[in-house]
Amino acid sequence: MITLLFNILILLLAPFLMIGVIKKTKAFFAGRKGVSIFQPLWDFIRLMKKEFVISTTTSWVFKFAPTVGFATTIFAALFVPMAGGISIVNIPCAFIVFAYSLSLGKYFALLSAMDTGSSFEGMGAAREACFSTIVEPAFFIAMASIVALTGHFSFANLRMILENAGVYGVMIIALLAVTLFIMLLIECCRVPVDDPTTHLELTMIHEVMILDNSGMDLGLITWASAIKMLLFESLIANLIIPSSLVGWQAILAFVAVIFVLSIIIGMVESSMARFRMTHVFEFIFVMTLTALLILALVTYRVYGG
Repeated sequence: MITLLFNILILLLAPFLMIGVIKKTKAFFAGRKGVSIFQPLWDFIRLMKKEFVISTTTSWVFKFAPTVGFATTIFAALFVPMAGGISIVNIPCAFIVFAYSLSLGKYFALLSAMDTGSSFEGMGAAREACFSTIVEPAFFIAMASIVALTGHFSFANLRMILENAGVYGVMIIALLAVTLFIMLLIECCRVPVDDPTTHLELTMIHEVMILDNSGMDLGLITWASAIKMLLFESLIANLIIPSSLVGWQAILAFVAVIFVLSIIIGMVESSMARFRMTHVFEFIFVMTLTALLILALVTYRVYGG
């Protein structure tokens, strides 16, 4: 029960601190002091106090989309194991519910961007939809491979790879961690796929889709985006944290891993620029390649001895 309550606390507060750690890391590599790691939380509170500014060209979809996006992200979070490998809701085939819950939120985000009648936001929506179409097969190839290996249809199977794969387990874990990390950069619109700090419409993807949002709507969108990042980092953490760790050891290891991953994201964004749009697809297909390698290793393990 204590671990479950702690996981709920992590879900609600850790996303803001993760964004703060990323900004602090980028400031360090730029030779600046940077803002406090709590600044994203203060920014969110300030947004929640502001009034809405809504274009007269929009419909109910524009107003409804941020709430749907936040609700679907929270719903998807219920099935993701966090500290101690414990999820709030544990059901078979949770990874399917997780993926399509996030997809529903993204669907409404795309509709909201097009509902504004802005050609720039429509352009960002088209790019977002295109990238998600490529990401989805790689995710299901990787997760279906792990299901075939462990025989379990929930995210709990991530902690069972070494038990079922032996020496191949280390390679599978490494490839799956790379796959999920690339997916994190794509789905959360981070460098080198997108730059969350830019406001140049011709190069933006996610940011251009929310140019018309303000006040509480913008606050919910930023919170949902940060929570989504936490979910992918949680999957990576449960992949690499040994199942032998329990209690406070597991909680501390989980917290350490997600903040180390946030530092790595900050290092990536500090050491490289955003890819040209034509090269983004090549980067995304690297994730597809690693997913296929996972499938090959699992197939050899299960059927090749």
